[in-house]
Amino acid sequence: MYRSIEIQVSKPFDTEPANRERSKCERLLRRAEFSVAKGLDGYDFSNVRLPDGYALDSLPDLDFVPRAQDLVFHGKTGRGKNRLAIGLGMRAVERGLNVRFHQTAELVLQLGKAKRDGSLDAMPGDIGRADLIILDKFGYVPFDIDGARLFHRIIAGGYERRSIASATNIGSGEWGTVFADDKLAAAIIDGIVHHGRLLEFTGQSHHAGEALMFGRTSAGPASEPKEKTKEQAGTLLG
Repeated sequence: MYRSIEIQVSKPFDTEPANRERSKCERLLRRAEFSVAKGLDGYDFSNVRLPDGYALDSLPDLDFVPRAQDLVFHGKTGRGKNRLAIGLGMRAVERGLNVRFHQTAELVLQLGKAKRDGSLDAMPGDIGRADLIILDKFGYVPFDIDGARLFHRIIAGGYERRSIASATNIGSGEWGTVFADDKLAAAIIDGIVHHGRLLEFTGQSHHAGEALMFGRTSAGPASEPKEKTKEQAGTLLG
């Protein structure tokens, strides 16, 4: 599941330090628990709209991490939000940073279980050691009020201490429906946007464009007309 972090060893006496560095990176990679390990190589930024004054080079350089700034990736399903978030997380691991990747709904379930088991204090402690937290599918599943409060504890605990990158398909105006409480949603939004940037993901769904069931293969599109394929994708995803 995980790819090895390759480190060049130029001299025999460098072998031991290089092995230690490699072991550290592999350990950080396991702890990150990415859903899939994909780097930034080949990533298409053409449909990523950056905020004014934010240069594209700043993103893969991870300049937001030491500043404890947050990123919100917003766009419809299949636009590359997850891939970019994981790519940045992989880059952070390669630089020796602690990263935690979570499906947001699963994280809330884990927090609820930890609370019932009396082990809640340990979870924020582990997350608190992260330099970068990636929250995938943020807002896809509504929380109950207790889950929202537990989630807010994670957000508030990282305020101005670590970076959070959230991938979501809903606008901030709809967050009240996700967190079951408008005031709590407002507090979470305020904590994220104060030191955060919004990246908009546009274009067509990569999933639909590459779907084998619509006649797509790695060699390119099949003979079926492009417009018909797009119509089928819209029917399936709509």
